[in-house]
Amino acid sequence: MVVNIDFQEKKTDSYKVFINELDILEFNSKVAIVTNTTVSSLHVKKLLASLKAPSCHVITIEDGEQYKNLETLNFILEECFKYKLDRKSTLIAFGGGVVGDMTGFAASIYQRGIDFIQVPTTLLSQVDASVGGKTGINNKFGKNLIGTFWQPRAVYCETDFLKTLPQREFSAGIAEIIKMAVTFDKEFFEWLEEHTLLKEQNLQFAISKSIKIKADVVASDEREEGIRAVLNYGHTFAHVIENQTAYKRYLHGEAVAMGIDMANSLALKLG
Repeated sequence: MVVNIDFQEKKTDSYKVFINELDILEFNSKVAIVTNTTVSSLHVKKLLASLKAPSCHVITIEDGEQYKNLETLNFILEECFKYKLDRKSTLIAFGGGVVGDMTGFAASIYQRGIDFIQVPTTLLSQVDASVGGKTGINNKFGKNLIGTFWQPRAVYCETDFLKTLPQREFSAGIAEIIKMAVTFDKEFFEWLEEHTLLKEQNLQFAISKSIKIKADVVASDEREEGIRAVLNYGHTFAHVIENQTAYKRYLHGEAVAMGIDMANSLALKLG
């Protein structure tokens, strides 16, 4: 299954999201995979077997939102220089939203911008974080306050990678799926109420539906100057919750779920 992200005014930034279509990826230049310690131990061999490139390197960072900072970003960049990547090289983000955000940011500033590809391994990153081109890191003032808009060249969502996902991480991803449905598709929300995502067929449908919703929104408002801001539903509170707990207590999807509940309560109070 393929979903197109089609930017009408910037055709060169358009790309495709492939769902369970990852076979062989071929490159004519150097490639570096950016991943974390958890994903590396579980899946990096499988991804390496799917790559054909003159040279391929693996850059491994610590796992966790608390490492989404300038220090880790600098480590990624230094590894790129160590492996002598050039402007024709490609970075592959192989992990969840933290890995994707930092890899995209690194790609956007390394030698003034190189290509990157997203291969998300969490449900949350497959349905949300990997699509749309937002990149960034956190600092003491808040979440994602330093970053760029830098679109990937392609996104590959493989449900096989979700089989090793802890239940807590899976549930966090469902929160973002619900957000998509609540904000843009009533029928999809009603479908979610009646179907379990523990069945593979239902899961694939929910992932593709969520990506299609976000694709339409992002294509019409890449820089979040209008309708795309609706996708931040629950995130104003969520980012405060994450920042105030040092990004260690709650997963992003959990914070979003709480943020949605808080936003709803405030809306009812304000009438």
